[in-house]
Amino acid sequence: MNNHTKQFWDKYWSDLGEKQPSHVDAFQFGDDADWLASLVVEGKKTATCSGYVFYELEQEPLPQKGQYSIVINTKDEPVAIIELTDVFISPMNEVPIEFALAEGEGDYEYWWNAHKQFFSELLQPYHLPFEEDMLLVCERFKVIHTAE
Repeated sequence: MNNHTKQFWDKYWSDLGEKQPSHVDAFQFGDDADWLASLVVEGKKTATCSGYVFYELEQEPLPQKGQYSIVINTKDEPVAIIELTDVFISPMNEVPIEFALAEGEGDYEYWWNAHKQFFSELLQPYHLPFEEDMLLVCERFKVIHTAE
């Protein structure tokens, strides 16, 4: 996390007058980080998903309800702080339509095609094929602060 993002995080908690959580991640969403970050700020994007296999391969813990993250744009500038409100695992071909739509990127067909392409590309370096029933870590979140 860069200095600007750390200051954004610290100032939010200081202004709130509450003790800040000890851990926060800063990340960019997907292939078009600026567009996706703008959807978060606008309230159109309230969900995201990632491949379960990547947590296994990278030996990373799964996200947990109540965790905070800082959404950054392609310039590594913070745009929002989000809090996870729900986390569940689902085969991609069983992800509820309302969840896919909560990702805010378009209709269900767009969601499916964009995620199929995205995960196919991410799986290539591991020499793993895309499978329609690959497990996804599905996260719902709420925006608690924006930079605007």
